[in-house]
Amino acid sequence: MDAAQQEAAAKAQELQSQWYGEPLGTLFRRLIDDLGLNQARLATVLGLSAPMLSQLMSGQRAKIGNPAVVQRVQALQDLSADVARGDVSAGDATQRMDEIRRTAGGSVLNNTSQTASSGATQTPVKRVVREIQSLLRSVSDAADIIEASAALAPSHPELAEFLRVYGAGRTSDAVKHYEEHQS
Repeated sequence: MDAAQQEAAAKAQELQSQWYGEPLGTLFRRLIDDLGLNQARLATVLGLSAPMLSQLMSGQRAKIGNPAVVQRVQALQDLSADVARGDVSAGDATQRMDEIRRTAGGSVLNNTSQTASSGATQTPVKRVVREIQSLLRSVSDAADIIEASAALAPSHPELAEFLRVYGAGRTSDAVKHYEEHQS
């Protein structure tokens, strides 16, 4: 890789950190390790081609263009956390990855209940939060949402916080925010 390619990759990884909280190479390698996957299996679960996954990991591409793939990444992060806590076994994790792979990233606000392999229904709050995140992330990337949030902060701090938490934050933080602002 020449100096210009290295510089472009570094810029892409910097943008990924802004948009996704860390470079996608780091995020994807952690998911691979935590869930016992290889790159080909991760690409399949996410609904990406193997070359696209490689380009995202290396910084040749910066952004995940498909909101459904972003939702699958979030679902795998949640699954990884469940496995780390011991809430989900390896066998159940494999089944859940198959369920994640089959999801098209459509509306989570539908009448069909979303169940994990343990039989537990995903909380309505988390479903609503994921829908809000998906909608925001489908119209803008995290860097632009953070920029808009900063511009709104002086005159509309609550709206700025909403954009930052739901548009660029982690699902767990958005769920907490949602629960704190209800009632």
